[in-house]
Amino acid sequence: MGSAARQPLFSFGVIADVQYADIPDGRSFLGVPRYYRNSILVLQKAVETWNQHGNLKFVINMGDIVDGFCPKDQSLAATKKIVHEFEKFKGPVYHMIGNHCLYNLPREELLPLLKIPGRDGNAYYDFSPTPGYRVVVLDGYEISAVGWPQDHPNTIDALRILEEKNPNSEKNSPAGLEGVERRFVKFNGAVGEKQLQWLDNVLQDATKSNQKVIVCGHVPMSPGASSNEALLWNFDQVMSIIHKYDSVKVCLSGHDHKGGYFVDSHGVHHRSLEAALECPPGTFSFGYIDVYENKLSLVGIDRMQSTHFEN
Repeated sequence: MGSAARQPLFSFGVIADVQYADIPDGRSFLGVPRYYRNSILVLQKAVETWNQHGNLKFVINMGDIVDGFCPKDQSLAATKKIVHEFEKFKGPVYHMIGNHCLYNLPREELLPLLKIPGRDGNAYYDFSPTPGYRVVVLDGYEISAVGWPQDHPNTIDALRILEEKNPNSEKNSPAGLEGVERRFVKFNGAVGEKQLQWLDNVLQDATKSNQKVIVCGHVPMSPGASSNEALLWNFDQVMSIIHKYDSVKVCLSGHDHKGGYFVDSHGVHHRSLEAALECPPGTFSFGYIDVYENKLSLVGIDRMQSTHFEN
């Protein structure tokens, strides 16, 4: 095997759930410690490491760059501060929106700040880092109770879904819901009809062009790689489109802070990434993915587990 065969086709950096805020440390709803000020140090270490690597084609941030507890009068400044840290990476950075981003800023402010090339307030897009690969970024909060104006059809759709599926008056609570039904909480969302059609078209095109596909979204798309409470509302619809094509190799996500890994019945690898926010001072969680002809390999740093995705 020549050295060329062992070289990745390309590599890219990954990080999830920075959730920075200039506030004292706190805990999640489940009591897991959260280090709001330290998370910017995790990001700085990530950028420094990615730049030292010297060979990363781009970086993908899996969403939630500022925490929902960030004081609202600081939301804009905090978001700009984190974007500025990402911009120290010597290459393109691709962002996606998460629920915490939307607690802080409406879409019309957020998308230009994150340079997300969406249209009409939508935040889904795709790009080809090399001729043989396509990266698809989904907007898991297209149908969402946060981020759109209150009278927007997407907000109305989301509230209707929550009303139908979640009997609790506190819609962020999954109390009493069983199994995957626990996903019907306000901090999750769904991919809309137009986006589903778009995904189908992109995957069809990638298949014709003989491209392999990496799908990314803030919200996990498989119960095998995530807690039931952190799943995309219509993960089943999204996966039924993905499973029509052999081109999708890996689905990457954030949102479920503990991380997870699962290979589904169609051989698609699902990996939700460990959160930067939950790193105690002096520890880190980020990584980079080496993409080879017939496999992908996540090289995790510190609290991010390394994972090999054999195609």
